[in-house]
This record gives sequence, structure tokens and C-alpha cells, in this order.
Amino acid sequence: AGAWHAPKGFATAGGLVAGLAAVAAVGGVPAAAVPATWPVLAYLLCGLALTGVVRTRLPRDAARGVLVASAAVAAGALMGALPSVVAVVLGPVTLLEDVWAGAPDGFRSALGATPPWPESGAAPVMLALTAGLLGSAYRWWPSLVRIAAPLTAREPGAPGAPEAAAPGAGAPGGLPPYGPGAPWHAVGGAGGRGGPSGAALRGSAGAGAVVLGWGALLVAGAVLDVPYALAVVAETLLVAGLLALAVRGGGSDRAESAAVPVTALVVAVAGAVSAGLLSLASEGASYAVFGALTALFAGAAVRAGAGVPRAVLAVAAVVWGTALTGFVGRSLELAPYEAAPLLLLAPALTVGLGARLRRDPVALPVELAGVPGALVAVGLAVSDAPFLALTLALCGVLAAGAAVRPERRPVAGWLAAGLFVLAAWVRLAASEVSLVEAYTLPVTVPALVVGFLRRREDPEASSWTAYGPGLAATLLPSLAVAWTDPDWPRPLLLGAAALVITLLGAHHRLQALLVLGGAVLAVDGLHELAPYVVQVAGALPRWLPPALAGLLLLVVGATYEQRLRDARRLRDALGRMR
Repeated sequence: AGAWHAPKGFATAGGLVAGLAAVAAVGGVPAAAVPATWPVLAYLLCGLALTGVVRTRLPRDAARGVLVASAAVAAGALMGALPSVVAVVLGPVTLLEDVWAGAPDGFRSALGATPPWPESGAAPVMLALTAGLLGSAYRWWPSLVRIAAPLTAREPGAPGAPEAAAPGAGAPGGLPPYGPGAPWHAVGGAGGRGGPSGAALRGSAGAGAVVLGWGALLVAGAVLDVPYALAVVAETLLVAGLLALAVRGGGSDRAESAAVPVTALVVAVAGAVSAGLLSLASEGASYAVFGALTALFAGAAVRAGAGVPRAVLAVAAVVWGTALTGFVGRSLELAPYEAAPLLLLAPALTVGLGARLRRDPVALPVELAGVPGALVAVGLAVSDAPFLALTLALCGVLAAGAAVRPERRPVAGWLAAGLFVLAAWVRLAASEVSLVEAYTLPVTVPALVVGFLRRREDPEASSWTAYGPGLAATLLPSLAVAWTDPDWPRPLLLGAAALVITLLGAHHRLQALLVLGGAVLAVDGLHELAPYVVQVAGALPRWLPPALAGLLLLVVGATYEQRLRDARRLRDALGRMR
């Protein structure tokens, strides 16, 4: 009564207090008569009943306060049901401790330490009621707008509706002519006074209905303790339904159409993770669920429209398929390093799909989705050097396959070369090869011949392209071995070869020869002279090295501009080399 003629702020506060008081008074009667776990449901029913205020002649601001009270009661009730939903979704994580230990008897047995389900019987009912109300609002939103239009047309404090707008006249911004003030729930209209648009509100209602309806079905299965097989099938079917809703799209308005499909997609991914974890209790269930998830997400990615992030669907399908290939190694009772090559099946498929999709925006995410599977395969093979070499070589083959495409060549080509070289060196290390030059020189000589022929046909070709790979194939491995070689022949021969290469690079103005040869010569010389430098430093007085360092700093500081010019001339000289 006080809110009826009160100013705006007091009217909203009065409506809020009135709504909460009505819920406490009316809901307290049945709450006292129902079992201990059901009073919240009684209050929720009363709170949802407050939404009927849209059909009364209560002023707009006071009615908004009542609706806020209804939303607060519903939010409080849903917060009480949230732990049950979290327990059902994350409970199967405990199955990771003992995969394929055997299917449990009931759904609750697969959820580990969970809340007391017999006392959670009201949770699915509350979730379902709220989801039903939001879903009804989404479905019959135009009718709801027509019912609530008089509520928007009334000004706070007015005994009745204000003077209506002229026939055919629209409100500013294209809103329907409901009278003074912008209707915050008008379909397709922008929210008045900075509020949300009607389409955004409708989309939010639909998104909330999707989330709460999914949670209600999951919690109901746990409360009823359905058989394990039925729970697995039900969760997989829920994922299929959510994906169908995601690819179907929403309404005509962009704000409305984006909310429901995107929410359905997010919930589908969360449901797929929960269903996959739940299936880990049984070998047969794991194959069935992950195979179904792979097919469902792949099919959804093909059928999805432009408004749905197809890349998410495609990447999820690759992830489920990668997990499916991992199950094969476990079924065959292979050691982790023996199962590593099997995990490369999914990356191989992604490379083929990337070549098939070509310029499609989904191609790159699909190919990148196969990278984690390859990394896991390499990690599993680390414990066995021969299998590690095989896995690296197979990864190199996949990278080379991707490098066939011009748009992937700049990255995939170098990656393939690096993987092949690394695989070769792992294989040599596994075979305990000590004379590495016997394997590198047969590669270096033909590579340098090919580079020489390339430079003769195309003098403008870069020396890095012509001679870089061939020189690096011998210089870098020999340098790595010489760093730990206690004998003197290899460091001496390597230093002499690096010196000759450096001089040739300086004479013929070839950048690759000068840089590679000079770097190897410097590192090799530093390694050989380091013991003598340490001995000399130990024989000198302790104050002499800091003094020499200070003197060097003084000299450099005094000739700073000259040194800077020298550095720039050196940079320019290197830049002019081929």
C-alpha cells in the first residue's frame, strides 16, 4: 500500500519488501507441514507465484520490486540445489583413480563422496520448476509482453494508466507505442534507460531453462539411483539433445538467437566431459560413450550454422577421438611407450581433414587439436629411446604432410625437419653411436652440392637456404659431442673446419657460412680455452679481474660512439651478404 503512491526508489524497495514478506507468510504455512527437506520448495512455489504481478494494476516501479523479490527467492532456492548438480557433474572424477575397475550397481556408486541424496529429493523438483517457468517465458514471450504492456505504460504514483501515445506513433528508438517510458521487455526493443533489450531477456530466459533443465535431469538420476547403464545412456542422450538444440539455432533476433545455442553448446561440452568420466568405470561403456561423443560432435560440426562456433564442436570431436585411440592401447595391454604410436592416429586424421577443408575457418583449429595428442604420444614414449625415435619420426611425417600445403609450409616445414633430425639423433643415442660424423657427413656433402647447384642457377638465393641445412647437419651435432669429449682430436678438427668455413664465408660474402662457422669456432675455442683461463684467473690476485673489468668499461665508455658506429657497420655488412 505504501509503495502504490511512493516515489520511484521507495516504490521499488516497497515492492521488494512486500514480495519477500508475502513469500515468508504464505510459504511458511506449507513449509511447516512438509518433511524437513522440502520447505525450500514451498517458498520457491510462492516466489514463482509472485511473477503474476505482471497481470495486476500495480504501478511499474512497485511491480519491479515484487519481481526482484521473486527472482531473489528463486536464486536462493537454486543455490541450495547447486551442490547436488556439482556433485553429479564432477563426482565421476574419482573413477580416474581406477579406470575400468568394473561397472557399479547404481548411479550413486559412481559419484564417490557425494551429498546425502535421500535428503536432496527437492533439488531436481526445484530445478525443473524454475526451468519450466523460464522455458515457458521463452516460448510465449510475445504473449507475456502483451500481458505486461499495461504495467510498463503506468507511471509510478499514477492512479491509472497515463495518456497513451498517438495511434501509429512509435517510441524513440523504434519501440512499440506503449506510452511514456521505454518498455524493458519489448521484443526486439532496446532496454529503456540503459536496461537490457527484450530479445536479450528472452535469450537469457531460454539459456537459463537449458542449464536448469539439464541439471534437473542429472540430479533426478542420482536421487532415484538409477542403474549405472541407464545413467550412462541418459547422459549421452542429453548431450545429443543439447547438440541438436545448439545446431538448430534460436530466434530471428541476434541477441536472442545467440544465447540459447551457445549455452546449449557449453552445457553439451560439460555434459560430454561428465559422461566420459562416468563411462571410465567399464571398458565397454568407455568405447561406446567416447565413440558416440566423437560421432555426435563431428556430425554437429558438419551441420552447424554460421551462428554456432563450429571450431569448438570440431575440436571436441578430435579430443574424444584421441581418447578413444588411447583406450586401444590399454585394451591390448601395451606398455605406455608401445601405445604411443597409436595416439598418432587422431593427429593423422586431423592433417588429412585439414588438407580436405583447405581454406575453411575450421581447418586450422582441427589441425591444432591434433597437436596435444602428438605431445602426449611423445611423453609416453620418453621412457624408451627406440620408441621415442619412432614416435618423433612419425610426428615428422605428419608435419611434412601438413607442409605440402603452401599456407602451412613456413611452420610445418621447419617443424618436420627438426623432428626428423631429432628422431635420428635419438635413434643414434639409443644405439650408443660415438662417431657421429660417420652419419652426418654423408648428409652434409650431398646437401652442400645441392645448395651449390641452387646458387649457380639462382645467384640471388640466400646462403641460409642453400648451405645452412647442410652445414648445420654436421657442425651442430659435432659441437654438442665435442662439448663433452675429453679427447682433443674432435675439438681440433671441428675448430679447423669452422675456421675454414668462416674464412670462405667472409671471402665470398656468404652470411650463413660466416655466422655458422664463426659461432661454432667461438664456442669450440671457448670450451678448449676455458680450463686454462680458469687456471690463469686462479693464479692472479683477486683484485685484478675486477680492475680489468672496470678498465674495459672505461675504454668502452670513452669510445662508445665509435663502437656503436662499428656495430652498425658490421650489421649493415652482414645484411648485405647473401
